[in-house]
Amino acid sequence: MGRIEAICISDRKGIRKTETGEGVLKKEWGIEGDAHGGTWHRQVSLLSFEMIEAFRAKGAQVKFGDFGENLVVSGLDLRSLLVGTLLRVGTVLLEVTQIGKECHSHCAIYHAVGDCIMPREGIFARVLEGGVIHKGELVEVEKREGIFPWQAAVITLSDKGAAGEREDQSGSVIAERLAANGYKVVERILIKDDKEKLERILKRLSDQRQLDLILTTGGTGFSPRDVTPEATKAVAERDAPGIAEAIRAASMRITPHAMFSRAVSVIRGKTLIINLPGSPKACQEAMDVFLNALPHALGLLRNQVEDCAR
Repeated sequence: MGRIEAICISDRKGIRKTETGEGVLKKEWGIEGDAHGGTWHRQVSLLSFEMIEAFRAKGAQVKFGDFGENLVVSGLDLRSLLVGTLLRVGTVLLEVTQIGKECHSHCAIYHAVGDCIMPREGIFARVLEGGVIHKGELVEVEKREGIFPWQAAVITLSDKGAAGEREDQSGSVIAERLAANGYKVVERILIKDDKEKLERILKRLSDQRQLDLILTTGGTGFSPRDVTPEATKAVAERDAPGIAEAIRAASMRITPHAMFSRAVSVIRGKTLIINLPGSPKACQEAMDVFLNALPHALGLLRNQVEDCAR
């Protein structure tokens, strides 16, 4: 159990937040009057009181809100919480959606003291149930009823698609198929064939959003622009080659061109990443190969099932 030490808001992003005595939290939005509210997954940011105190002990003169945090919480190891954890503050219910963040452009506190703990120690949440919270209220980890659904992301690699010259049909097909099978597709991303950018996205989705599954489509062939396998292997912590091999074997019964696929399947943390072909039809055929068996693999990654060795 923790305690709210401060509630902070700002009317613009990228600036220090100002402490306030209470916060009005709106369902699926965030804190009223705060610039980070919206229909996205980072509606409320939380930072540990103990981490701020440790930063102050190094000689930094920082106030609550200086790191851009909404809620300062003592008594809870926020950084150890898993994505999907529920936090109850009175009538308000928060769901943790991300651990840490990317720092694209350094904030005001970084420029002032040369460091910022928010990217390393901050967590983010969305508001499931709204209400009013006050400084001093208790924060409890609430037990989740039912099974936390598998969370997935779909990434489309396409130069023409990213330029708006082609509709992302493959991404739509994959997302619809996943949703029909009970997966929660939390992000759909369309980018050009860019190895470094794909690596950053895969790391963010695996490490910070802690997704169960990431499916990419496109960029797996012989073209010099096809870099999806290289980006995927660059972020891999463990190989899971059987999935890609099974897709190729099944596809070979449909077209000999399947032998030219360089798609890979890997694991990063507890996230399974699978490369799929670029065409909607081929994506459907590939998903036919593994989709029914996938919950067992994801359950193993979550430590929810034991390997049946069959």
